[in-house]
Amino acid sequence: MQVIAVLNQKGGAGKTTIAVNLARALQLRGKSVVIVDSDPQGTARDHAAVEGSTSPLTVGLDRPTLDRDVRSLAADIVVIDGAPQIATLAASAVKAADFVLIPVQPSPYDIWATADLVDLVKQRQEITEGKLRAAFIVSRAIVNTKLGRDVVGALEEYELPILSTHIHQRVDYPKTAARGMTVLDQRSVSTEAQDEIVSMANEVLAILNEIEREAAA
Repeated sequence: MQVIAVLNQKGGAGKTTIAVNLARALQLRGKSVVIVDSDPQGTARDHAAVEGSTSPLTVGLDRPTLDRDVRSLAADIVVIDGAPQIATLAASAVKAADFVLIPVQPSPYDIWATADLVDLVKQRQEITEGKLRAAFIVSRAIVNTKLGRDVVGALEEYELPILSTHIHQRVDYPKTAARGMTVLDQRSVSTEAQDEIVSMANEVLAILNEIEREAAA
């Protein structure tokens, strides 16, 4: 089992959108996937509870024992939807993870707000001798603006990889979420939204495969 933690302690970064759409993309690749909603607000659980939802199995684990509780789940991949502003849950999610994906909006405030999480990730990397992998993904970028490109330069100062995929602010995401679905589940959704989720899943799978190869070496 491999564990992906989608984390950013600042609210509104698009964590749940990315976690749910990523989990569904991995499921459609034939992986058995469980979403762990670690946010007491339970947004991912609400998504899964909609009648006719296409969401993978979603469970709520919002206690600091998250890193131990996750290991009792049976799946190829567990995707943790992280809780904002709760340091103990973030620390537990980082401890549980093989890969931490950090969504960041193209805003100076969001970039500055990632500093504590980056420190937490780097501390864990030191403890695990670099086994924990982590990367940023630009989230809620606005189409046809320079902001998405500018944020990449700012994030480079944190010395963590940045996925080449950007997730844009599109009406398709809330529209499909309201139906318990993802952008991969409806034909009426723009191909641009589908393509960026597929691209993100490709990058994440490449990282997970690299982790697996290194573990087997």
